[in-house]
Amino acid sequence: MIEVDNKNNLEYKKKLSFLRISRLGIIFLFTFFVLFYVGINSDYLIKTIIKYICLVLGIASLILFIVYIIKYFRIKGVKLKAKRHIMNALTSIYCICCIAFLIILYGPYAGFREWLITTAMGTMTHHYLCEIFYDETTINEVLSSNYIEDTNEETEVFEITEDNIKEESKWTEYEHKLFDNHTTDEIYRKIEFKVRGQRAWIIAIYDPKNLSVVCSKNIMHRGEMLVSMAKRTKALIAVNGGRFYDPNHWSNGGIPNGVTIMKGKIISDREYKNPYGVIGINNDNQLVLYKNKKAKEVLSLGVRDAVTSKPFLIVNGKAMYTSGNGGYGFAARTAIGQRADGTMLLLVVECNDARTIGASMKDLTTIFTNYGAVNAAALDGGTSSVLVENGKMINDPINDPFVHETRKIPTGFIVTRPNLINENNIKELENLKVWEVFDMMNDVKEELKD
Repeated sequence: MIEVDNKNNLEYKKKLSFLRISRLGIIFLFTFFVLFYVGINSDYLIKTIIKYICLVLGIASLILFIVYIIKYFRIKGVKLKAKRHIMNALTSIYCICCIAFLIILYGPYAGFREWLITTAMGTMTHHYLCEIFYDETTINEVLSSNYIEDTNEETEVFEITEDNIKEESKWTEYEHKLFDNHTTDEIYRKIEFKVRGQRAWIIAIYDPKNLSVVCSKNIMHRGEMLVSMAKRTKALIAVNGGRFYDPNHWSNGGIPNGVTIMKGKIISDREYKNPYGVIGINNDNQLVLYKNKKAKEVLSLGVRDAVTSKPFLIVNGKAMYTSGNGGYGFAARTAIGQRADGTMLLLVVECNDARTIGASMKDLTTIFTNYGAVNAAALDGGTSSVLVENGKMINDPINDPFVHETRKIPTGFIVTRPNLINENNIKELENLKVWEVFDMMNDVKEELKD
């Protein structure tokens, strides 16, 4: 009896050992197969030599699995404990997850692939998130089918008159949100809603004279937190402005891209390329959008405030054609627009904690179209997207996944009370530290990264 028990115990241990080895074999097999398949599609992370090492190890793992699973099934009459079946189930789940991972990345459904590529390539410094999994050909194919039209079209100056104001009986539901119970004392109105489940705000500024550009105190040297800019200028509302030079996402946010004008003074005049454009407000308080113009030319057109960003969304009442999601993916966004009646619109959209859900350029165009914008353009987005009201940050910027913070920026748009405009004009221009701006710009030779 003792000999039989010992024999059964020995058989049990052998069968358990074979099971463990075969389980490791199948785990290694699927792991190396995933790495090999990723390496086939991109050599960014899995270089050629590593790819073939994974192939050899995968084949070895398959042989190991086959040998020991056969040995396992040759031992009859020995039942394993229930907890061993739990480990088998977990191993099966791991293998299923590996297959699902590859199907999501490379399967017939392109939704995830388009989201990942357009979102990663729409950032300044996170291109690697898609380059790890896809080669240049695949990335270019996706980007070529997700884009927003760039026609070099510019705004035509129009006259803001009472003729452009709709009768209340013809208001849309969005115009009711903008103008219901509006009085002349109401400088702005903040409307909150959701975009893809994320919080969003549109700010209506009824008199465009109250909207202007603000710059960091040490522009061309260091950026400044938007909350600080807003408090310094006693702004009722502030949002971030144009894009800026930001190599490797490590800059201090001090050097704006392209043309920057504040209160009629040229702050920067760096070279910029399409699809970048100048987003300005002229002396007639109209939102104007220009392409391929230097600062002096923009100033000669009567522009009092301007930043540079991309892309244009609506020009002269025509929404730019958008293919797919627009090519910039989904992220936190800031944008600016204007209605034909002169009402300025500022738009800010949050993203989720993981930075995987936000607004696309197509979403922004749709929102501005709903609210009657005849001209609109995107400002800087992502971590830079900030909305400040009365010195308090309203949205929740995400710098990295689950890191709740914003960053220093060079420019923003502010809404101020009418009696503060002239005072701010004088103080800002006196305090602005633009030490030899143009001499310094001649030393900045780096090309824009995107």
